[in-house]
Amino acid sequence: MFLDHITLHLEAGHGGPGAVSFRREKFAEHGGPDGGDGGLGGSIHVRATRALNTLNPFRSVRQFVADRGYAGEGCLRHGKDGQDVELVVPLGTLIRDAGSGEILAELLEDGQRVCVVRGGRGGLGNNNFKSSTNRTPRHAQPGEEGEVRDVEFELKLIADVGLAGFPNAGKSTLVSRVSAARPKIADYPFTTLEPQLGVVSMGAFGGDDNDSFVIADIPGLIEGAAG
Repeated sequence: MFLDHITLHLEAGHGGPGAVSFRREKFAEHGGPDGGDGGLGGSIHVRATRALNTLNPFRSVRQFVADRGYAGEGCLRHGKDGQDVELVVPLGTLIRDAGSGEILAELLEDGQRVCVVRGGRGGLGNNNFKSSTNRTPRHAQPGEEGEVRDVEFELKLIADVGLAGFPNAGKSTLVSRVSAARPKIADYPFTTLEPQLGVVSMGAFGGDDNDSFVIADIPGLIEGAAG
């Protein structure tokens, strides 16, 4: 089945908390604060590729969550950043905020990449809060929450191949044979009123199953019909 519209739930990772720690080496039993900062939460990016023609990879998974940032540690060790998530979509995908309807991006170039939800900032460790009046701060910041939103992917598909010709020439029949599309087929003019799209797998012709192209069944051409 051809999938060209889908809603996903996306959650970026929370930032890691900062650490509360103090130097305790042999030569500095009562040393100053050395708590490191927390790591950044993972973000979720969307990248366009010409290798895909549909949104079918998202049919079974509708929720994506990026990793949290790791907590800071003593000895000024910063926490590790959470791992990002990258979603790959076809060229021509429009990304819209499902709640507000705001258009976030339209991916038209191969390799174009946008951040859709951003991970939270890591919290500061207690080393950042020392001062002349407070040499032993015993607090650190928690990490910030990551962004959460529902987004819609809408595919504005551009066909690789278009079938143009006279009515009843067999265009719809050809599309139904080489793809999973099921255009209306009948023996009278203008059976096809709008272009019908189908995805053709090269595996059916002895090629790579991962390679495909989009074919469009265009309404039949009749002289003077536009007038």
